[in-house]
Amino acid sequence: PREEVAYVTCTYRNTGIDQPDFLATVDLNPRSCHYGQVIHRLPMPNLKDELRCAGWGGPACGCFDSGAAAQRTKLVLPGLISSRIYVVELGAQCRAPRICKMIEPVDVFWKCNKGYLAVSHPLPNGDILIANMGDPAGNGKGGFVVLDGATSELKGNWEGECETPTSGCDFWYKARLNVLVSSSGLVPKVAGRGFSPDDFNKGLFGRRLNVWNLSCRSLTQCFDLGEDSLPLSVRFLHGPDAAEGYVGCALSGAIFRFYKPCEANNWAVEEVIRIPAKDVSGWIMPKMPGSCA
Repeated sequence: PREEVAYVTCTYRNTGIDQPDFLATVDLNPRSCHYGQVIHRLPMPNLKDELRCAGWGGPACGCFDSGAAAQRTKLVLPGLISSRIYVVELGAQCRAPRICKMIEPVDVFWKCNKGYLAVSHPLPNGDILIANMGDPAGNGKGGFVVLDGATSELKGNWEGECETPTSGCDFWYKARLNVLVSSSGLVPKVAGRGFSPDDFNKGLFGRRLNVWNLSCRSLTQCFDLGEDSLPLSVRFLHGPDAAEGYVGCALSGAIFRFYKPCEANNWAVEEVIRIPAKDVSGWIMPKMPGSCA
């Protein structure tokens, strides 16, 4: 069926407005007199969360171990700066959602030694996986924290006893292929002070694409996409058996294809697009990168 509403995370960061972030509900019904308008705002109870990418809570697609039907009753909102997690209940009040659970940063810090939460997705078993960009002190540290899909309780770290990437950002997986692919972000304490050309060549911007064994929760491959490339958004092709996808690099302007060659056990990457930097004036650098995100 056609979507009736959309949910958009909205932040006031760097606007000079000292108000909480909010979740906006947008009317998508073309027959409505409020079509295309924000019909509800759900303010967060805290300041300076910087809500990132919202993800469905619980079975939201047809790829779950239990075979459960698609349900869209909850949204999970990670706070990139605060490391706080909000769980928003939709249910019958999909046009006016409400917060039903809040996980405080101190719980994430103590239980997981993680912080700076970026992107969330539901796992095949219904649990919620959230990628983190750093540790509680703002140093770079990749990996994931996981919430119980039924209770929304923080269970702990997702990855097993393996080496964790030096930074994290986005991820997606293919359950049928038993693979999860994640990207690398910025060192959080660097991102907090804003972009600076002085940070180049210091290892502060991510450069790796990481391949994980989904069922074993272990890191199996890492690809170096170039210094200061900053790979961010990871997207597989939509087919459940499609063994390929793409990642965009915000600073190098490159897009890489990752894929699993026929009859091969390992994955491979290749550069398929590179957007050249543009000469500009009045910016912090003489050339502006393609910024593929």
